[in-house]
Amino acid sequence: MREPAGNIGVAMQTPGHATEPARRTSRLPRGARRLQLLRAAQDVFVAQGFHAAAMDDIADRAGVSKPVLYQHFPGKRDLYLALLEEHVSELADRVGEAMSTTDDNRARVNGTVGAYYDFIDAEGEAFRLVFESDLRNDADVRAIVDRGTEVCVEAIAEVIAADTGADPERALLLASGLTGLAETSARWWLPRKGTVSRDEAVALLSALAWRGISGFPRVDDGEHLGH
Repeated sequence: MREPAGNIGVAMQTPGHATEPARRTSRLPRGARRLQLLRAAQDVFVAQGFHAAAMDDIADRAGVSKPVLYQHFPGKRDLYLALLEEHVSELADRVGEAMSTTDDNRARVNGTVGAYYDFIDAEGEAFRLVFESDLRNDADVRAIVDRGTEVCVEAIAEVIAADTGADPERALLLASGLTGLAETSARWWLPRKGTVSRDEAVALLSALAWRGISGFPRVDDGEHLGH
């Protein structure tokens, strides 16, 4: 008997290819089994959405019995939250790396835009769980996504403040604009990447963003942002 889907729903796009259920697997160390279950859950959530997915589907995809699945995750929502934590942290790490690997602020902007493009273009379409989830009205889901966004924005704001002398609030505003630009453009680009390469798209968006940021008056030149 299939487990009820629950009261929380999500509408997501279906990937262009179907995945086959995994064969029943042998005994694995706990950490390896957890990772296997998360990957299977990701496949199912991206393909079916949270509401339509069932624990039966995830167990079948992983090639395990439902009792094995429940040994690691008490329910479907727990699986979703674990996946969300993983991928939100992944994006924050990508942006943090872009900030820390160079002292050149223009290269940092390019790296930030590239981080969003690479995250959205990654195999498995995990970005749909982060950016296209109807579960954002769930307090725990919203908190995880908002916390990840805040980490990215704050890292970028530090660079903008250092480059322009902007006060913290204005630097955060500009950083939010940059992350929004990177996310929206990358999601628009994904189904069209056969027409515009990843590198060209990142270069174009980075040039646009840098031209705006670098054009702001510097506080040390006697100018005041926002006035």
